[in-house]
Amino acid sequence: MSRLAIAVLAIAISPQVHARVLHATLDQAVGSGYYTKMIGHFTGELDPADPMNRIINDIALAPRNASGRIEYTATFTLITPFDKTKANGILLYEVPNRGNSPLNAPQFGAVSGNSYLSSGWQGDLTPRPRLETIDVPVAKNPDGSSITGPVIARLSNQPEHATTASLSAGFAGLHYQWPVTLDTRKALLTKQAADDGEQIPVAPADWAFADCSKKPFPGTPDQTKICLRNGFESNLLYQVVFTAKDPLVLGIGFAATRDIVSFFRHSPNPAGITFTHAIAFGTSQSGNFLKSFLNLGFNEDESHRIVFDGMNPNIAGRQTPMNFRFAIPGGAAGLYEPGSEGVLWWSDYRDDARHRAALADVSAGLLDRCRASNTCPKIIETFGATELWELRMSPGLVGTKAHTDIPLPANVRRYYFPGVTHGGGRGGFQVIEPGAHGRICDLPDNPNPSSDTMRALRQALIDWVVKGLEPPASSYPTLADGDLVHPTRAAMGFPSIPGEPLPDNMLNTFLDYDFGPDFQYNDLSGAITIQPPIVRGTIPQLVPRTDADGNETSGVASVLHQAPLGTYLGWNVTSSGYLKGRACGFSGGYIPFARTKAERLASGDPRPSLEER
Repeated sequence: MSRLAIAVLAIAISPQVHARVLHATLDQAVGSGYYTKMIGHFTGELDPADPMNRIINDIALAPRNASGRIEYTATFTLITPFDKTKANGILLYEVPNRGNSPLNAPQFGAVSGNSYLSSGWQGDLTPRPRLETIDVPVAKNPDGSSITGPVIARLSNQPEHATTASLSAGFAGLHYQWPVTLDTRKALLTKQAADDGEQIPVAPADWAFADCSKKPFPGTPDQTKICLRNGFESNLLYQVVFTAKDPLVLGIGFAATRDIVSFFRHSPNPAGITFTHAIAFGTSQSGNFLKSFLNLGFNEDESHRIVFDGMNPNIAGRQTPMNFRFAIPGGAAGLYEPGSEGVLWWSDYRDDARHRAALADVSAGLLDRCRASNTCPKIIETFGATELWELRMSPGLVGTKAHTDIPLPANVRRYYFPGVTHGGGRGGFQVIEPGAHGRICDLPDNPNPSSDTMRALRQALIDWVVKGLEPPASSYPTLADGDLVHPTRAAMGFPSIPGEPLPDNMLNTFLDYDFGPDFQYNDLSGAITIQPPIVRGTIPQLVPRTDADGNETSGVASVLHQAPLGTYLGWNVTSSGYLKGRACGFSGGYIPFARTKAERLASGDPRPSLEER
């Protein structure tokens, strides 16, 4: 791009007040003959008394600027056609996943005429290049003192005999929830061999909030790490509970997304393009974000206009746990992690199993607030097998009693990808064997893809929003069609394959937690006062039935699934470490067919061989 073009862009993004964005600053601009990519940051402010913002947890306790408002700063990336006359008025918002935006991926391919936007929303991330982040304030008591509350961290698969472990490790790692005191007598560290095993306390004198990597126990004091006098055991889980201070007002990330989209959408805007439609795409954590965004009412901006006309929450089985005190938005459905407590269904449903509706005698759904304000988008929901096995997707389909199909509203389509791992496999004939590239699962990676179907459905959502073209009818497993059954071999009709694992006990259990009286369950808001939470019960879940090959029979099957080379699974088995023998994260497995009839008969495999097919 020429220097002149960059200068023009810098002028276009000059300070102005619009949609509560105070100003946007261009930090970098690159381009080609077709597209311009602008990278910058923006500063916004929120009126804590505005009804549109009051749902943000602890916003009334955030520091205020001279105007009595709450300020934040976030990054953004905008891609537009270089020739603005070629812009079609469609703004596609790509929700970053843990700060990683598809717009910054080397393989990202823009489609002619569309414009693309992403921005920071997750306030506990540490800024670094190519990451979308947001700087949000710390909540304080009215007298300026620190707010405190209980926090839990769980550490597993530590190197044998290592003395130091980081509290920031993993999806559910801590990033700002640091202890009020380093006195281990005011905290509790336990170790255990299984999630349902005995929790054995570690004596306060035998561990420290410290780094012992360079200095022997008790090491160098460090609030972000723990050190064990006798070192860690790799097959045990270590759980530490302590009192933390200074929670971030993370819920501001929802408002920041609302306001930057409104800022770019409504003329005049810095892009120099008149946008007629805005559509959001979010995958996994980002899809959960879109569900919470809707549930909390953020698809209506402060001027009471719709924000997104369409949404695609993809492979998103829960809500994003962000709008409560000391939240960890990066959690991934592990034990004791919030995220499935809120409403999980598009139509209203009485959650009597968890007593959510008992007091008010009402039903609830994800679209309640947008229906009240007439700001509901058109929605295409997409997911695969691993979301049912590992991300507790079942109640979104059949409720917390697993007894009825919850109907879809007219503005929602749902498509299920049978036998697909989280995000879909590589496709074709490439199989990644156990142990390759650091894999810790017993079975080869599931190659069954969803990418081709996703591309078609992405365009179908755009056409539905922009042209009013109805997408195909929803296709997913239901109770009415006999597609959903209990997660056992017998109920599923899954074959017994000699030497291969069975699906029994592979499901990620859905527990009903008691986080204390200050936690607002339907909205995942408020404050957690009980850590670890009390387990009140187990919520039943269902999974799709299979055919004699072990392959699922409902939904929108890929070509590979229609002409299978083996059994494609939404689950896999952990080969070592703390969870050995249990489900292997979000990895689906693959059990190939025998190549010949002789090979099949020799192994006792009941599935016809490739030769026989």
